[in-house]
Amino acid sequence: MGAVNNVLVVGAGIGGLGAAAALAQRGIDVDIIEIRPHSTVFGVGINQPGNSLRALRDIGVLEEVKAAGYEFDGWRFKDYKDNLIVDVPSGTGDDEIPGNVALTRRDLHDILIGAVERAGVEVRYGVTADELDDRGDSVHVTFSDGTTGLYDLVAGFDGIKSRIRGQLFGETHRPVYTGYAVWRVTIPRTGPPRLGGIYQGINAKGGYIPLNEREMYLFLVTPEPQDQRYEKEQFPDLLRERLEQFEGIPAEVREQLGPHSEIVYSPLTEVLLPEPWHRGRIVVAGDAAHACTPHITQGAGMALEDATVLADELDKDWSVEEALVAFAKRRYPRAKLVQDVSRGILNAEMQVVSDDALSHAVEHMAAELPGQVGGVDAILRQPA
Repeated sequence: MGAVNNVLVVGAGIGGLGAAAALAQRGIDVDIIEIRPHSTVFGVGINQPGNSLRALRDIGVLEEVKAAGYEFDGWRFKDYKDNLIVDVPSGTGDDEIPGNVALTRRDLHDILIGAVERAGVEVRYGVTADELDDRGDSVHVTFSDGTTGLYDLVAGFDGIKSRIRGQLFGETHRPVYTGYAVWRVTIPRTGPPRLGGIYQGINAKGGYIPLNEREMYLFLVTPEPQDQRYEKEQFPDLLRERLEQFEGIPAEVREQLGPHSEIVYSPLTEVLLPEPWHRGRIVVAGDAAHACTPHITQGAGMALEDATVLADELDKDWSVEEALVAFAKRRYPRAKLVQDVSRGILNAEMQVVSDDALSHAVEHMAAELPGQVGGVDAILRQPA
């Protein structure tokens, strides 16, 4: 029997919902709060590689995810002129788990909400934790609606701008802007079956990920000034300009963009909190503890792995302190690997600033990329 009977989860994003479900399924009483007033999800699609799918299997929703999304086996790399560089298979799956399943963020969110509800947990929207008073044997919480609660543990899955991280660790570990942003837009599906596409451009990288039989989403990573804010009505023209160099499927998308296009613009920021990730009976996880660029599609996977590992450690017969120390020791090396690899890819692709540089990059990618991806996938295929 674990050392906690009740837990407050702060944040009802992917990681928070996963944690609430995983904890409740182990017999722990869970409350979950979300500062947003509703369950609306912003964004387009999201890929779940094999390691993330294992966490979703542990939560009991793998079959729902597979039914809602689209399985694909790997990536087709091309240059911006639509010339093939190399096909790279995904190695995070196994005989039972696909290499990738991509789906809409709305579908994934709804599936996780269903898991939380079946576990007997209700999400309270429009509420946050105003005060956390760690009393040693419990945490007294004062909520923004004036109510209070007493918990054995508070788990902050409150995102990259986490208030709880700031309360525990100060402002030393604030998110850092990378200098780049990603543009995303959902479009009718095309391209080769069972492959995602990636296009290396000059000072930009684009690509697409299939979401279901009807849809996929295009993404484009570009350098953008810090704190730049564009008006939403500008997005189609801005994205069209940034896609100008590309041929092939990105060019087809460029010609389709217009006022009807639902484009999402996201500056890319990072944070990595050194272990341990807790103070007393308050812990942070998911993007609150580690957030990376999306270059190996591991953001949600890392949060979902956090959710299941935290539940595992709290279910063991030892103290809360021992459980939380063990949690971060299991998770930090993996989160750091993902952040380092993702940032390394971003740095490399943005060093392609000319056709000469592209020629060298293409030669390197064709020779080295399958082995490099295979090495990282082999690590991520191991238990979290």
